[in-house]
Parts: sequence; structure tokens; C-alpha cells
Amino acid sequence: MKDIIKINEYDNVVIALRDFTKDEMILVDSKKIKLKENIKRGHKIAICDINQGSNVIKYGFPIGHALKDITSGEHVHVHNLSTNLSGIVNYEFKQNLSQNIYSNRKLTFNGYRREDGKIGIRNEIWIVPTVGCVNGIADKIVDRFRSTILNLSKDICINVIKHNYGCSQLGDDHINTRTILGDIVKHPNAGGVLVLGLGCENNNMNDFIKSLGDYNEKRIKFMVCQEVSDEIEEGSKILNILYENMKQDVREEIPLSELKIGLKCGGSDGLSGITANPLLGKLSDFMIAQGATTVLTEVPEMFGAETLLMERAIDKEVFNKVVNLINNFKKYFMEYNQPVYENPSPGNKAGGITTLEDKSLGCTQKAGTAPVIDVLNYGETLKKKGLNLLSAPGNDMVASSALAAAGCHMVLFTTGRGTPFGTFVPTVKVSTNTQLYNLKPHWIDFNAGSIIEDESIESVVETFINFIINVASGQLVNNEKNNFRELSIFKTGVTL
Repeated sequence: MKDIIKINEYDNVVIALRDFTKDEMILVDSKKIKLKENIKRGHKIAICDINQGSNVIKYGFPIGHALKDITSGEHVHVHNLSTNLSGIVNYEFKQNLSQNIYSNRKLTFNGYRREDGKIGIRNEIWIVPTVGCVNGIADKIVDRFRSTILNLSKDICINVIKHNYGCSQLGDDHINTRTILGDIVKHPNAGGVLVLGLGCENNNMNDFIKSLGDYNEKRIKFMVCQEVSDEIEEGSKILNILYENMKQDVREEIPLSELKIGLKCGGSDGLSGITANPLLGKLSDFMIAQGATTVLTEVPEMFGAETLLMERAIDKEVFNKVVNLINNFKKYFMEYNQPVYENPSPGNKAGGITTLEDKSLGCTQKAGTAPVIDVLNYGETLKKKGLNLLSAPGNDMVASSALAAAGCHMVLFTTGRGTPFGTFVPTVKVSTNTQLYNLKPHWIDFNAGSIIEDESIESVVETFINFIINVASGQLVNNEKNNFRELSIFKTGVTL
């Protein structure tokens, strides 16, 4: 295993791959450098003198400027490095597309083909509350239903998609709630859905049903609790009807081109941009070569690396969509008098990430090198195969929920610090380092840390492809085993 890594030949820092103590020596480009202080794993080390005001280079790009003179062997972090970023930027379309290194291998997975042609990788019963007031009732309905079924099929899981909204909301917040819940109701990972209302919420059932448009009446049922005498019994009967229909569903061989995968990171550290995020980038390029779809979100964590995505826009129209995606999110920050670049988080900084450029250049590696084919507003669902960008914040639960609502069958989630949560679709946790993988086997599903140990990234990619196919074919991941399934809806305005 290496002790350090220089990511790009033009970098003036290297990354520590283990903890170092003061006065240890490192070898960089045949040059020995003595460390001036203790350096933790994932943190940056200057490999030459960097003058005050000069750029610190990582990934081959500036990640900020030196706040004071930095000497070779010094720790480079928040005490001596600051962002170069500012507010709204005018961008110019300069296309720079790459050729995909992968070919179509005509691979398949075993999934469910729905009547409308959509594909699911799970066959679950979902209760989707129109308002948070009935979350508890939904749990009681599930308990009653389970008590009526002697041999519940092991392939059919029952989940309540809980949230706190659906009432006392106005404007965009009300629309976002209704839209996201509608996306969930029609998601193909559900074989049957009970939409559960209270009866007095502003997300009322009649308007909600109209907002759905066409839907499968065999698979989607509705109940308003205030309109029945025994909502637990009535709800259980509806679940029985859905279950009897779903029992006929069977997995069949599906081309990998039908798979839709969300790309997300959280609890990132200094190794995220070296191991797990590049692994997702390779996987994204591979999936797109198969004709499949991947989705990158976390718009604030594109700031500082956005031009790299803009250069990959498939045409001028998509370029303009990417520009609007970035600048509209900056305006959102500014409307609330908040700093646009108040990032990374304390956990990110502890893991070695210093500035937003540092974080964004690592974050966007999850999108590989493929062209950006489309840009989605929050709540929109996928229309085009290939690499898509989706408007959502960096918050783990909000962004992961948005990816799932957009139609992703699963979310791939890289982390260097660890997190147990999952959204309402399989949420695959990929560790940036082996220590985390060994410490939290009940959280982490796949280890990318071996990339800096004794395994080539090409070998890890092949193992990861097989793992993803198995998950798509029914293999449960940790958030499913633990029944950690969360929904968080983007909120910006007034609560009545």
C-alpha cells in the first residue's frame, strides 16, 4: 500500500494515505520531503513552497489560494488555505467531450416488467401518506395486514414512506410535496401502493389523484381515514387486495440498459475523490455504454467544478440548462442572505477536505466522463438515457430522496465517515477506506478502499458491476436489511 498519492502531475500537494508524524520523510517525484508536523490520513501535504496568494493545486485544478506562505512538508488545510470562489458567474459554451472507454456487453439483470413498460428492481407494498398526520395509522395498518397473512411471500416487503408534510404548506413547498409523493406512488419498485389521506389536509386526495395523471388502478389504491369508520381494518383489506395481485409478479431477464442509478456522496473525506467517487465515475461510464441512465445531483457541491460539467453538455441547449441549474441555486442561497460557499461540513474538514473547490472536484468525479444529456428540475422524472443532472441540495436525505423520486432504481452513496440511512429505494453505501468498511459492516455494502491498497481500479470496477447487477436482481443491501428508509422533501417557504 502506498503512503501518499499525487493525483495529477500538476498538483503542488499530495494526499496522505495513512497518519504521519512530524519529521517523517516522504518521497515525491524522486524528491525526499521532511514533514513539518503531524498529518492525518486524507489530508494534504505541500510538496513545494507555495507563496501567499498563490493557488493550491489538486486534481490538476486550483482548490483555493494560500492565506500565508506555505513551505514544503507543511499540512495544507483550513488554517492556511481559502476558497477562490465568489457569486454569480457568466459562462461560455466550450464543449469538451470524451470517448467512452467501455463497450456494450449486452448484460442483463432480473427485474419486474410493469404493465406500462417500466422496470422495477423490487416488488414492494408501499403506503404513501398524503400528510404526516397519518404516519402512525399507516404503521397500524401494516401490523393488522401482517396478522392476516400466514405465509407472506419473502420477496414482498411492506414499507410506509413517512414524511412530515402535506399540510400547512404554500406555493412551491406544497407543489414539491405533491410532486415528490406522486413520483413515489408511480415508482416501478412498488408492486402495490396505498395512498393514505386524513381528509382535511391541503394536499387533499381529489387534487392529488388528478395530479397523478394516468395510473394503474390495480396497483394504486386510495383511502381517506376521516371517511371510513375503521381505518385500520379498511386499510388492511386494501393491502390484501394489492398483495393478491402482486403475488403473480415474477422476475424476468431485463437488459441492463433499463437500469437507472442515482449518484450521491455524504460524510466525504480526503479519500472520496481518490477511491469511491472515481469508482462510481467508472461505473457510470460503464452503465452509459450499456445504454443505461445515471443521475448526478447535489448542486452546491458542483460549485467550483461546474465548468467541467458544462464542457460535457451534449449541445448548447443542455449547456444553458446546466448554467441555469448552477446560477439558480446560487440565487437561492443569496435570497436567504446565506454564503454561497459555506461548505465543506465539519466532518468533511476533519476528513481532509478544505474548500468547496476541493469537495466539488472530488464530488463530480462520480459522474465519470460521459456527456451530460439532460438537466432535471427538482421533482421531474427521467426522460433521457445517459448522464443526467438533477436539481437538489447536498443534504443527504433530501438529495437521495430526489434521486429516487426522479425514477432511480437505486442510489449509490459514497462515504468516508459512514452513515446508516437509506431512502425508499436500495441505497448502496460505498466506503472510501477499508477501515470504515471493517468498522461498520452493518452500514457499508462495498469497499472502494482496496483501490489504494493491493487491487487495481479496473478489478474493483468489475467486482462492483457484478455487485450492482446482483442488487438489481434482488440482493438486499444494508439499509433494506436494517429497514432504514427515509423520505425528506425539499422545503423553502412558510409553514402555516
